[in-house]
Amino acid sequence: MAIAASRFETLALEGVGRSFGHHNALAGVDLTIRRGEFVALLGPSGCGKSTTLNCIAGLLAISAGRILLDGRRIDPLRPEERGFGMVFQNYALFPHLSVRQNVGFGLKMRGVGREETRRRVEEAIRLVRLGGQEEKLPGQLSGGQQQRVAIARAVVIEPPLVLMDEPLSNLDAKLRLEMRAEIRRIHNTLGATTIYVTHDQDEALSLADRIVVLRDGVIRQVGTPRELYETPADVDVAEFMGFRNAVPGTWRAGAGGETRIEAAEAVLTGRAQGALADGAPVLAVFRPDDLVAGPASAGGIPAVVETMEYRGREFVGSARTPGGLSLVFRAETPAEVGAAIALVPDPAKVLVFPRTGGPR
Repeated sequence: MAIAASRFETLALEGVGRSFGHHNALAGVDLTIRRGEFVALLGPSGCGKSTTLNCIAGLLAISAGRILLDGRRIDPLRPEERGFGMVFQNYALFPHLSVRQNVGFGLKMRGVGREETRRRVEEAIRLVRLGGQEEKLPGQLSGGQQQRVAIARAVVIEPPLVLMDEPLSNLDAKLRLEMRAEIRRIHNTLGATTIYVTHDQDEALSLADRIVVLRDGVIRQVGTPRELYETPADVDVAEFMGFRNAVPGTWRAGAGGETRIEAAEAVLTGRAQGALADGAPVLAVFRPDDLVAGPASAGGIPAVVETMEYRGREFVGSARTPGGLSLVFRAETPAEVGAAIALVPDPAKVLVFPRTGGPR
């Protein structure tokens, strides 16, 4: 009999808050996670994503609201009473215990019988593809292997929920890609429910069924990877989903939905995100990938190239407009630093948001 995740239908956070003195790390978080989902909590440092995870795990007490598992309140329970699996950023392995002993530690603490422990540990080690490493100590393993041990230890107890707190941040780029695929494979094999904290949008997009974007302790948007990538709810979410360029302008209603870019003395066409009145101050946002750099006579946003970096298959450059805006663009061939160019964004990829709080 293979390892499988314990069953439940929903985990619900209702008005969950967490305060540290006068600072609200979380404020009124409402979120429902369904059985079998892979949910990524995404956001910049200090946004509340790890705090949310630790409140679910029971490592932090909540200051407001409640947490329900299939309608049963669990926030008063101690971490061990919740029975969730946890994978930490720093692995948290016992250095003096072998791989086998580390994986079986949770079962030992739960009083599981010797034969059942042996079977489940062997199955977990096979699941994470660490056969032949059972008697090694953590110090004898690579970073990727240690992370696999940590994952095996988390899933061997057959938890209803696996919580992962930036588990790949200590690995190099190649290992991150490999472990990303392994984490999704393990999730699918177990039929598990996973909540995964990351600040890396690529990880979130590739792994998650749904992404929860947090900022300043508040959920800003919840949706599928495609929804967040193509239709971010606001400028902050857009910025975190790769819309690195933000140009202030004035909305001019018309058949083409034109936005006059005041600082760059250009006129762009974009998609309004919500109702906009003629003359309203706006921000037009777009990704570096959606900018085409051409000669200054080509029209578009005039700018002067400031930097060019070679990134393997492409070049990434920055250019400054006459109004002082710095824009990032990508190109197949390098532009000369100091050259006058025109940057033309793809009209279908320009999103236009209301601008509040003065010039950005």
